[in-house]
Amino acid sequence: MANYYDIDDILADEELVPAVFLEAVNGVGLFESNEANRVEPRSKVELPFWLARELHLRQAVSVTIPPCFNKKTREEIGADGAHVDLRSRSSYFYELGCKIVQLMGDKSIGSLLLVAFQTRYKEVLIKAHTAASSLTPKFLSSLTKEETKLYDAAKSSTAAFKTWRMGGPRFQKAAVLGRKRKPIGGE
Repeated sequence: MANYYDIDDILADEELVPAVFLEAVNGVGLFESNEANRVEPRSKVELPFWLARELHLRQAVSVTIPPCFNKKTREEIGADGAHVDLRSRSSYFYELGCKIVQLMGDKSIGSLLLVAFQTRYKEVLIKAHTAASSLTPKFLSSLTKEETKLYDAAKSSTAAFKTWRMGGPRFQKAAVLGRKRKPIGGE
């Protein structure tokens, strides 16, 4: 729990990951049809990441790599990462990937995240600075939450620059400069 109060971190922890139970567990309540609330060994389930992490650390489950990081996704990102719809795979693609790397130690996911971000970063900034509003909805629907934040920041900085360039306030007086100081020495 790196960011306890961060809503995006909480939602990233809610992403489902595949897991296999290594031992029988009672009282879990994962299956509605199972009245005994018992999970047998080698049962495959999808758990929220926060639960899968805790059970994995207690050696009750074995976590496998989520489908959003499968071979097909890796090939698509390798071919043309800027045009892959990552949101349909996971809204928190980068955040979940970082958490999975820490949990499983799979270095290939880390390099996948790096390649994906590097290839998409330039495209996101170009679209934020130049895109017509008619192209924006289609493009935004393929961005992850992190990329959407980047897009919004780039869009607002472009708008602020245009305002400044068109004759907006050149200098702003700092609030600190308006206050009067008390004389030193008790006069």
